[in-house]
Parts: sequence; structure tokens; C-alpha cells
Amino acid sequence: MKITKVTPWLIEAPLSYLDTADDDKDSGVMREYLFVEVSTDEGITGWGEVTAKGTRARPICAGLKHVSDLIEGDDPRLIEKIWNKIFRAYTFMGSRGLTTNMISAVDIALWDIRGKVLGLPVSELFGGPVRDGVPIYCHPKNGSSVEDTAQHARAIVETGQKAMKLDPFVPKHEEELDGYLTGKLSAESENLGVERIAAIREAVGPDIELMVDCHGRFDVPTAIRLGRALEPYTLTWFEEPVPVESIHALRQVRENVGVPICVGERHHTRWDFVPVLENELADFIMPDVTWTGGISEIKKIATMAEAYYIPISPHDAGGPINVLAGAHAMASVPNHYRVETWRARLNSYDVMIDHPLDIRGDKIYLSDRPGLGIEMDKDYMRAHVIEGYGG
Repeated sequence: MKITKVTPWLIEAPLSYLDTADDDKDSGVMREYLFVEVSTDEGITGWGEVTAKGTRARPICAGLKHVSDLIEGDDPRLIEKIWNKIFRAYTFMGSRGLTTNMISAVDIALWDIRGKVLGLPVSELFGGPVRDGVPIYCHPKNGSSVEDTAQHARAIVETGQKAMKLDPFVPKHEEELDGYLTGKLSAESENLGVERIAAIREAVGPDIELMVDCHGRFDVPTAIRLGRALEPYTLTWFEEPVPVESIHALRQVRENVGVPICVGERHHTRWDFVPVLENELADFIMPDVTWTGGISEIKKIATMAEAYYIPISPHDAGGPINVLAGAHAMASVPNHYRVETWRARLNSYDVMIDHPLDIRGDKIYLSDRPGLGIEMDKDYMRAHVIEGYGG
């Protein structure tokens, strides 16, 4: 079997905003999804994904056309060899970010192909699962009011979910709107954010796991002040309190707050996690399987973290391939915490895949179908592809 082509598909499809049991319709909000198809000369196709949209997605699509030329004719069984072939091809221009985004999509697709060839789910290829269902968490919406946000959180609990996360610190600092990261936060946003978390904690009770995402936005004094303000609400973690570039800033925050720290969304490959683990800078790590290097790499990162007894929780801000790739990788990981998902229900994904995701309560259940367990609907994708970016 030989690889014949790598095809990026940048499509526009509904965003999953289904929160409550009586909300049976799409919200009407659309977003871009970037899926990657790896074709072979025997007709078996694998699917990957990169979480990217807008200006981030276009260069990835262009890069994947070069990757297609690079690996055309290669044996898709040789997943590790192909991973390194792509990685080393781009070391002179930077082996993180764009490079690992492209690698991730191809790697996920190659594992999908391998599972289909063997007639086994991807989760069976790593020694078999250690759990029946893979735990997940989801997001409430920041509502039009504090009470509205709390109501979204209550609705999530009613679906059987047991963990949720949000970034409560909006509106952003006005200078951020121009793309400039000041690291600051207005007093209004700070107080409103803490009020949101207090309301959610009161609404869902003490047993629901609650996480706060800072999206790497704040300077050290702001992050410390926010972390301390959130201490009374028993957070599972305080995520990315400072930008990723400085482990020294992360250390300052960690040493001055009483909440667990989680980082990793903006870390790429196992090498980026070495200083985090060696310097004891996080209680949880959260690499994104579509950014850090695919299923191959997130499994290696999980094993590294296991040696430090640090839980791993794959980040997800994308579509169904992102969710499933993370879940298959984590099915056999002892130190897995939860896989991130957009919402308590992900019905909006159904229009683009041939088999709905099986989410019950706070777990996703993997099917016994080979590979990742789904096929993308090519007719839907052709109808929704962004001109010039797929097919």
C-alpha cells in the first residue's frame, strides 16, 4: 500500500452550541473546520484534523500540499518514519506550530488507516483500553447575565456531565481587541469573572469539577490576583494563566496561588513538556492532539507525564476527529483525566460524519468500528468547502 495524496478540506459547518435537553436545533452559528484526507492506492482513506480557522488555516492548507508531495509513495504503515520525515523536513524554518499542525493531521489519518487495514479500532492498537468509557468535560456558555451563565451550567449537569470549563474573564482588555497582549484585565472584567465562577459553583454544587481557562492572556501580577480570587471556589485547575513563552512567569504564578495549574494547549511535541515536568510547573497537562504531533506524540507525552504522576487531559477546540483522536489515544492511558469537548451534546457534528459520537453522561464510548470509527461525509464536505481549499 502506498500514499497517493494528502488533501486538506477547509469547510464551514455548524458550531456545537447545544446545551439543554429541550434545545433540538442548531444555534445557526457557523465556523470553519479543517479536515485532512490521506488517500492510498488501495482505496483506504484516513482522516485527520487540525483545529484552525481563518488566517491560521490557510497556510496550513498550503503547507499540506507540500507535505503531500513529500510523502507520496510512502508506505502508510510506517507512521513513526513518516512523522520524523515531515518533522525534520521543516526544522530550518521551525519545527513547532505550523509543522506540528501538519504532522498531527497526517499522523491521525495514518492511525485511522492502520486501524482500517487491521479491522481494529485505533484504541486497540496500543495494548487495548483500560476503561469502558473515556471521561470528558465540556463548556457552558458565557450568558447574557451571570444568572444566565449559571443556568447553562445547571443544564450541563442535568445531562449527566460532571466537569466543565470556561473563560469567565470577558470582556477582554480593550487593547487586546487590536491584537496587542497587555497582560492586564479591567476591574470590571475581573469582578464579573469571579462573580460568574461564584454563581456557577453555587448552581452546580460542590461535587462538579470546575475549571477556569485564562488562554495565556495575563501578566504575572494579574494572574496571581485572579488565581487568589478564585481560590474559594475549589477549582480543578487554573489554565494557562500566563503566555507560554516564559516558564519563569509560570513559576512565579504557581508559587503564589493556591489553585492547581494546567498548561499545554500551546505546547508542541514532547520536548516542550520536558521543562514543565522537570520544573514541577503544572498539576495537569493538556496537549492538543491536532497541534502537538498527533496520536503518536500525545501517547509519548502521556507516558512522560505518567512517570511524574501528572494527569493528561487532551485539549479540543475543533471537530469530531479531534475528539475521537484524543479519546482513542487516552483509552489506554492510566494517567488520563478527561478529554475536552465543546458542549454537553455534540449533535451538530452529525451532519458531517456517518456515525454519531456516543456520549453518555460524562463519558464518550468508542465503537468497535475500525480506525477512528467514523467516515466524513464527502457530499456534505463538497457542499460546504471553502472555495479553493479542498476536494
